[in-house]
Amino acid sequence: MIEVVVDDLAFIQADAILRPADDALAPITPAAARLDQQAGPRFAALCKVSTPLDAGAAVVTGGGDLTAPLVVHLVLQDQGRTPMGRDTIRRALQSAWQRARDWSLEHVAAPPIGAGPGRLSLEEAVLLLAESFPREGVAPRTLRIVVERDDERELAEAVLRSVRP
Repeated sequence: MIEVVVDDLAFIQADAILRPADDALAPITPAAARLDQQAGPRFAALCKVSTPLDAGAAVVTGGGDLTAPLVVHLVLQDQGRTPMGRDTIRRALQSAWQRARDWSLEHVAAPPIGAGPGRLSLEEAVLLLAESFPREGVAPRTLRIVVERDDERELAEAVLRSVRP
């Protein structure tokens, strides 16, 4: 099941949240940077990597001070080696769903991964989430797409209706 809500990702009830990141697990969007601030210093310590990660990977850490106990980081940028495009985002989402299965995560929340200025449109980001999300019977069971405004929620819901009637 996929639903869209207007909320603050830091306070959403879920087993884990998805977070876009670069190859050092640094935030790549203003929303991810705000999330990091709310997650606190424990979270910052958990996001240290010894070697750069490959674009398209997904890594699980603790959630620090966030409501969700875990964060699945989607590596979307890697020092210019791989451009952040639809294929990289799709690979990272597939990796995230695999991590969710590995960790038995049933309820996941995510911003529109890849959306933003110079990136994907909100419609494209929601479409990628919907197309890549595992079908029923496979973990995770629910995805809550978290947006900031009602007009974004309405647009995202329209996209979902077009692909998952």
